[in-house]
Amino acid sequence: MRFGVDLGGTKIELIALDDSGREILRLRVSTPQGDYRETVGVVASLVADVETKLKTKATIGVGIPGSLSRVTGMVKNANSTCLIGHDLKGDLEKALGREIRIENDANCFALSESVDGAGKGAKVVFGVILGTGVGAGIVVNGEVIVGPNAIAGEWGHNPLPLPRGEDLPLPGCYCGRKGCIEAYLSGPALAKDGENLGRYEERLARALAGVINILDPDVIVLGGGISNVDRLYATVPVLWRPYVFSDQVATRLSPPVHGDSSGVRGAAWLWGR
Repeated sequence: MRFGVDLGGTKIELIALDDSGREILRLRVSTPQGDYRETVGVVASLVADVETKLKTKATIGVGIPGSLSRVTGMVKNANSTCLIGHDLKGDLEKALGREIRIENDANCFALSESVDGAGKGAKVVFGVILGTGVGAGIVVNGEVIVGPNAIAGEWGHNPLPLPRGEDLPLPGCYCGRKGCIEAYLSGPALAKDGENLGRYEERLARALAGVINILDPDVIVLGGGISNVDRLYATVPVLWRPYVFSDQVATRLSPPVHGDSSGVRGAAWLWGR
C-alpha cells in the first residue's frame, strides 16, 4: 500500500493507492495556519488513523509547496512559509517511525501524469502548474529530475521570453525579481490583466517554446486552475510554432488525466511502481 500526502497551504490531503494505482481511500483536513509543529502532528495523526482503518502499514510520500535544500536538508522556497527552515523530512520520520520521501508538489504532479496520466508511456514529461503560482516538474523515463540545486523545473522564475510593449513595464514577482513568467501566467496575473485570454495564450506559448527548445519533451501537461480552460490546448500549440527551433513540433500539450488529484497521487508514486 502506498500513501500520498499533499501538504498544502489550506488543506492536507491523503490518498491510499494499491499496487495497481487504484484509489482505496482519500481524506482531507484543514492545514493548521502558521503552526509548524501542529502541521507535523496532523500529518502523523492522519497517517496513523488511515493505517488503523485499513489495517496496513504503508510507504509515505509527501508533496510540499517548496523543496528541501541540498545543503541543509531544510525546507526552502515554500509559499507555506511556516515550513521554511525546518527539517520536515526528519521530523515526520521521527513522528511516523519510518523513512518517508518528500518532493515539490509540481514534481509530484508531473510524476503522477507520467505514471498513469496524460504522459503515460512518454519518455520526457514536463508537468506545469498554472495556479496561484507557476511551477513545473520534469520526469524522464519515469524518474523525477530534481537537480543538484533542487530547482529543476522552476520554470516560473525565468524571465518571460521576448517581452513586447504590452508586457512592459516588467511586473514585480514575490521572489524579488521582475518579469518572471509567474508574474504573467499565474491565476492572479490573468485576473489583473482583465482575463485577456488572447494575450495570456501568446505569453504561455512563448514561455513553453523556451521549454521545448531546451528540454524537447514528448508531452507538456498543464495543471492548476487555469488548466481547465479548454481552448488553451488548441490555441497554444499553434502560437508556439514560430518560437520553436524546429521545422515541426511534435510535443503534445495535454490536460491532466487526474486533475486536482495528480499531486497527491504523485506523492504516493514517489516509492515507485
